[in-house]
Amino acid sequence: MAGRYGEDVLAGDWRRRKVTPEVDAEPDLVVEDADSGFCGAVVGFEAGAVVLEDRHGKRRNFPLLPAAFLLDGRPVTLRRPTRAAVPAARRRTASGSVAVDNVRAQVAKASRIWVEGIHDAALVERIWGDDLRIEGVVVEPLDGIDALDAEVRDFGPGPTRRLGVLVDHLVPGSKESRIVARVNSPHVLVTGHPYVDVWQAVKPAALGVAAWPVVPPGRPWKEGVCAALGVAEPADMWRHILSRVNSFADVETPLINAMERLIDFVTEAA
Repeated sequence: MAGRYGEDVLAGDWRRRKVTPEVDAEPDLVVEDADSGFCGAVVGFEAGAVVLEDRHGKRRNFPLLPAAFLLDGRPVTLRRPTRAAVPAARRRTASGSVAVDNVRAQVAKASRIWVEGIHDAALVERIWGDDLRIEGVVVEPLDGIDALDAEVRDFGPGPTRRLGVLVDHLVPGSKESRIVARVNSPHVLVTGHPYVDVWQAVKPAALGVAAWPVVPPGRPWKEGVCAALGVAEPADMWRHILSRVNSFADVETPLINAMERLIDFVTEAA
């Protein structure tokens, strides 16, 4: 009967039989907290705990306890790497995208984004410039859109030569809506925002005012705004507006939605 049950499980140093591997908590390593089931990537450390971020951007801190995490379904003990700490925050562009470091701007693609004027182009550059350079998309200002259909024909859009157009005051019944209706190429996307001018797409709070001034019909809108706010020249007003825009949070949602649609359209694979 001596060998009936085989080896004595208590013989020797039985406490060392199960060894949980230790793994460096490198940036972007995806692990699961064994207790809560929270799964995320390593983004940093805080007060002796590892910071995990899930795919929805939610972050939680977990103590670096033995066998507290699962890697590919197996228990591991996370340890902080010996080199410098990983920053907990990722750098973002002004548009809110995750910044891509040490990458050159692409050679310009044939596809383009057109905007109505130089103020529109400057505002788009301020917010989406980093994203557009990575994608290799050039933004070109027009001198208004009165001849848009003819300019589109001259551009010659096609499957690998797409065109996106951002239009001010694109609302039903407006002059702009009638002009846009004449453009019907499947390789052209025309969209826009409801504001009279791209100035108005900047949130009043960014300028420190409660609301944009109401300009009576028949008076040039920019001149009316300047008069109401006590600014002598539209050029001075525009410099002030642009200086107060630092990110997408400083502009209205319709402009953000329109630009994101245009960028997606012109960068979509043929």
